[in-house]
Parts: sequence; C-alpha cells; structure tokens
Amino acid sequence: MSCNYNNTDIQGHRGCRGLMPENTLPAFKKAIALGVHTLELDVAVSADKIVVVSHEPFLSRTICLDAEGHKIPKEDDMKYNLYQMTFDSIKQYDCGLKKHPRFPEQEKLKAYKPSLDEVFKLAKQLNPNIKFNIEIKAKPKYDSVFTPKPKEFVALVLNVIEENNAFAESNLQSFDLRILEEIKRQSPKMKVAILVDEDENINEKLKQLSYKPEIVSPYFKLLNKHTVEALQTDNFKVIPWTVNKSKDLEKMIDYRVDGIITDYPDRLINILE
Repeated sequence: MSCNYNNTDIQGHRGCRGLMPENTLPAFKKAIALGVHTLELDVAVSADKIVVVSHEPFLSRTICLDAEGHKIPKEDDMKYNLYQMTFDSIKQYDCGLKKHPRFPEQEKLKAYKPSLDEVFKLAKQLNPNIKFNIEIKAKPKYDSVFTPKPKEFVALVLNVIEENNAFAESNLQSFDLRILEEIKRQSPKMKVAILVDEDENINEKLKQLSYKPEIVSPYFKLLNKHTVEALQTDNFKVIPWTVNKSKDLEKMIDYRVDGIITDYPDRLINILE
C-alpha cells in the first residue's frame, strides 16, 4: 500500500451505498472486505428504544418495500415511522431488493435495517480495528414525533457505544447543533464531527458551536486547498462528504484532506493504492 492509503481515512458512506443496499449488514461487511478504515452510518430510534441504523427515521420508499413486499406509494412516504414501530417489526421490512435509481451498480439482496448493536458486533468480529462515524439524524420538527429529543437520543447512542466497548473507535457527527452540544455535555471526551450542508458556511457554523469539535465534515464542494489548509492549521481534521466521482476524489486527495466519505470506497482505494 502507498503511504496515501494509510494517511487518508477511507470512510464507506452508509457502508458502501454505491455497491450494496445502504446501511445494511451486507453493506458494512462488503466495505470492511474492501478495506475501509471507517464505517459511516446514520441512526434513528425504534418505539422500544433500540438504536436503528437508518438514514431516515421512517421506511423510505426509495429503498424499502412494505410488509407484503410491494412498493410504498408516494402518499405513504413517511407513514412507516420507526419511532412508532418495534425493532422486531422494523426487521420484517425489506430494504435491499428495490432497485435504487441513483446507484445502478448496487447489488440487490434481501436486507433489513439493523440495530447499531448488530453493526458493532459484526464489524468488530470482521476487523477489530475498524472505526465508526455515527451520524445522529435530528431536526427540531422530528423531536418526539420521529425521534427522541436530543438529550435522550444522544444518551441512547452513547449507551450502545459503551456496551460494545467502542468509545475509542467511534466518533459522533450531526448537522444539528443541539445534538452536538448534547454530546459534549454527556460525553466530553467523545470525538465530534460538525457536518456542514451545501448551503451553509463552514466558519459561520463553527462559530455557533460552544466548543471546538475535532472534525469538520463539509459538503465537498465547499472546500478548496486554502480552506483545507486553514482548517488544519486550526487543528481540525477535514473529512468531506460524499465524494463519488474519480476526478473529485483526486481533487480531495490533492487538497490533502484527512479523510473522505464515499459511496464507492473501491474507487478511492484504487486511486490511493
């Protein structure tokens, strides 16, 4: 391996969404087999307070089928609210067989939304050194409707991390500043990444946080060489999301970012090797 491979934190987005159904055990298994350093994933919560690995706090019709294996109609888009379903019932829904319009290379196979606990156990078994970048998906309008309020949400996630002795291998990330503040209150030593959306300003958002996070994770197009250098000089690690095209991956490597979140870790590994 070249030194680049070891110096750049290769993060498989939702496992490896370009190749396997997102946020599923097969996706995490495949990402580890490819050689990622870090599994990037999102979490929601079930009615029985299980932390579930899912990008949305509901069964998205883009990737999931209903209990009978039929497509979910548009008008039912947010009907299957994970926060109102037990984890056992969530597992009955398939989120792996539906063809993804944006990821034609994605292998199709039956898969359910796993618990964070299951992901930790599988991943650590396959690679004891694997790291975890866990996004807590929250919005004020989701509070008590689709997700617990920040205090409880953060506590539930930290609890699963603790139960799996995964503190040293994990960092938490969020777009929601309330969540980021709550993480620092409950777990001052937890590594934190501030996520910056495409319509946000990196420095403005950093100013809104009461402390300095370890990692800045902006939409990749917000970065240029100067921005990356300035952030790193200020002791931030810079890990952009979600970089998929080879030319963009090469550009990020040229900027000397600390890590890259990608749906196609295979492409990034090929460039770095």
